This record gives sequence, structure tokens and C-alpha cells, in this order.
Amino acid sequence: MNKTLVAFFSASGVTAKVAGKLAQKLEADVYEIKPREPYTKADLNWMNRKSRSSVEMNNKSFRPEIITGDVDVSGYDTVYLGFPIWWYVAPTVVNSFLEAYDFSGKKIVLFATAGSSGFGSTLQELQPSAPGAEFRESKVLHGIMTDSKVGSLTEDL
Repeated sequence: MNKTLVAFFSASGVTAKVAGKLAQKLEADVYEIKPREPYTKADLNWMNRKSRSSVEMNNKSFRPEIITGDVDVSGYDTVYLGFPIWWYVAPTVVNSFLEAYDFSGKKIVLFATAGSSGFGSTLQELQPSAPGAEFRESKVLHGIMTDSKVGSLTEDL
């Protein structure tokens, strides 16, 4: 079996569009990581040091509560995991997802969307949340999400 899941967290809809296109290209199932309390525009104001996202990202051990139990990852060999880059890493809600399920023996391929930054220390910060998984970085996509950009996520893997 070589079943693939495209799991993603999207705050503004950009990563959701990429995940949808990628799932279609891979003929994979798609799953949205949903925080129990959805983020508001004010929560995402990175210029406000007291905004929810700023507070969460300043405390790397913080794990936002997510909706769980609505996906069975046991039937997948490969999980493409997408998210926006926040403060040069994945949002901590992605760690919440990885810690909620058993990814032992699975390949997790990271992809991200960002204004201009790269993965930073994302890989090092996510690996402890899914012990026994094989992580790979794909690409960080910037700008308008064309089909060719989305298609590039599967190159060299």
C-alpha cells in the first residue's frame, strides 16, 4: 500500500489552496488541521506582541488545542504536511497535530507557504513531535500559487 494524505493548517486560505491542488495532483486524501478555537484576524496580527499567534509562537512548548479524532492516519504511508511559515518556523498548531496521532514509520513531507522566508528551524522543531517518522523538506512556496509551483513540491522526493 502507498496511500498518501495531504494534511494542512491554513490561517488565511493560501495554504489550503496549495493543499487542494497538491492532493488533486497526487490523487491523495486531504485533511485540514483545525484549531478548536479558530484564529481571528486580530489573533494573527504579528505586529501586536499580545496577539494570540505572537503569544503562541513566543512559547514553543505551547500547543493550541485542535479538533481530533476525525482522521485515521494509520492507513497512510506518506503524509504531505503543509502550513504557513510563522516567525521562521511552522505554527505550534502543527506540533499539536503531530502529537495527537502516531506517525511512526511514516514519511512526512513538509511544504509551506510564506511571504519571503524559508523553513528556518522548522524541521528541528517538528521532529520531536512525531518520533519514529521520517521527515523530508519539500519547498516553501512564495507569491501566487501556480500549478507549476504546486507541482514542484513532488520533485526530488
